[in-house]
Amino acid sequence: MRAVQFHTFGDPSVLHLEDVADPVPGPDDVVIAAKAIGVNPADTYMRSGTYRIQPELPCIPGGDVAGQISAVGKNVADFSVGDRVFAGVALGLDFTGCYAERVRRPAKHVRHMPEGVSYAAASAFGVSYPTAHYALFARGGAKSGETVFIHGASGSVGTSAIQLAKRAGLRVIGSAGSHAGLDLVLSEGADAAVDHTKPGYLDEVLAESNGAGPDLILEMLANVNLASDMAIASVNGRILIIGNRGEIEINPRMAMMKELDIRGIMLWNAPAATLEHGMSEILAAAEAGEINPRVGPKLALEEAARAHEIVLSSGNAGKVVLVP
Repeated sequence: MRAVQFHTFGDPSVLHLEDVADPVPGPDDVVIAAKAIGVNPADTYMRSGTYRIQPELPCIPGGDVAGQISAVGKNVADFSVGDRVFAGVALGLDFTGCYAERVRRPAKHVRHMPEGVSYAAASAFGVSYPTAHYALFARGGAKSGETVFIHGASGSVGTSAIQLAKRAGLRVIGSAGSHAGLDLVLSEGADAAVDHTKPGYLDEVLAESNGAGPDLILEMLANVNLASDMAIASVNGRILIIGNRGEIEINPRMAMMKELDIRGIMLWNAPAATLEHGMSEILAAAEAGEINPRVGPKLALEEAARAHEIVLSSGNAGKVVLVP
């Protein structure tokens, strides 16, 4: 089969499409013929060698895939060849192996796809929605009637968070950096959208939260925005750091004055029961048509390097997907 691998850590140019052996299922495994592969920022960090988890080399990156079962192990009873399924990081903390035409996974780390959901959309169930759900509820304690500001809302985690927050009865303010991004944020259901490239946009956030500031902030680029988040957060506000690419100087006195909670999240730290609860809610909402994954750029498998550039770009909108 064909698969994307990197043999050394580095920039996107280290990704190469190569011929590798087809995976063979163990007794408790399934093999998935990939129809759509989700691309996540974490994939780029792992490729660069800067991630907390450093894989053995050579490495096939990627933790999210949707497709059809092509083979099952002898002990597997819940899946059959031809079943439409997905696998993702939140199901088993499997971070690699998905940038390929076929993917082997333990059957316990695989789920049937909800009816009416495309393969590309299902590739968002492994990281984007679980990350948003974990940040909003398990770590953020979001409650109906509160206001959440999603700082960088046009990406896959951002659009997932908009949908989940609105479903839970929150008022949602989202930021984006282009007219297309702002239109997307509003089309996903946000109550207000602000352009984070314009001076004074934080004043708009305050105005949209009745001058008191958001109760909850989901932050996708903390090394740029954390100090600003602290300035506009409400008293007793919670700031959830989902993304960060460097250091920033902050004044801890602001956290003292407002009694702020600043919390980082990583899916691998979440208890298994928390992830399972979140996934159950996500799939139930998808089955009921209450959430609809936003799919962004679709690229061929050989364009993985370009996908790694797009997923970190400021104009990224929706889930970046590789299609074998």
